[in-house]
Amino acid sequence: MDRAGLSPNDGPTHHGLFDVSYLNCIPNAVIMQPRHENELQDMLYTSVRCGQPAFIRYPRGNGVGVGLSEKAKLLEIGKAEVLTDGDLGAIWALGDFVEVALDINSRFLKNYGQGFTVVNARFIKPIDEALLLEHADQFDRIFTLEDGVLKGGFGSTILELLSENKKGLEVTRFGWPDEFIPHGDSVDQIREDFGLDADALFSKISSTLPNSSRSRRLLAS
Repeated sequence: MDRAGLSPNDGPTHHGLFDVSYLNCIPNAVIMQPRHENELQDMLYTSVRCGQPAFIRYPRGNGVGVGLSEKAKLLEIGKAEVLTDGDLGAIWALGDFVEVALDINSRFLKNYGQGFTVVNARFIKPIDEALLLEHADQFDRIFTLEDGVLKGGFGSTILELLSENKKGLEVTRFGWPDEFIPHGDSVDQIREDFGLDADALFSKISSTLPNSSRSRRLLAS
């Protein structure tokens, strides 16, 4: 899925923000989104060997800049990757928003001495249900970051799964609104306009934490 997320210079008709919502309803589909170039290589290798219809979302533009392994790795379908361990809650992120999540976590560590468990979700469908339910029992708040519309998207999938399992924790979703996103000069500029840049997200996440008694205690410690 080329141009997943924003494609700013191509205009509002070319942003790839709606595909998760319409792919999620396809039975047995595997929907993946890599955080960097090497993971894209692994997902391509995995997709042709999984025996299911597979979709890989990747953005227009440059990658993170990591090197490629000599041999691609077969990923376990539906298995997320935990990148950091923290006590304030869990941040589940997709694609290049994983780097944003890590940036936000670094700011919390610097400012408060406390951080988050940051998850590179990798798979939108099937989602890592076991890890998600573990986090639902461990934390009282989960944040989701996605480069797609919120309606029917990754965060909605998490809400649905938690509801089905009668988990009552708070979920705060960050993604694109239910509207056509305009043309822009750059991804950074449009994200800033819509409050989805790292500065804005750090501020928004910080403002939600006092609503959580567990997070209040941690930040005060």
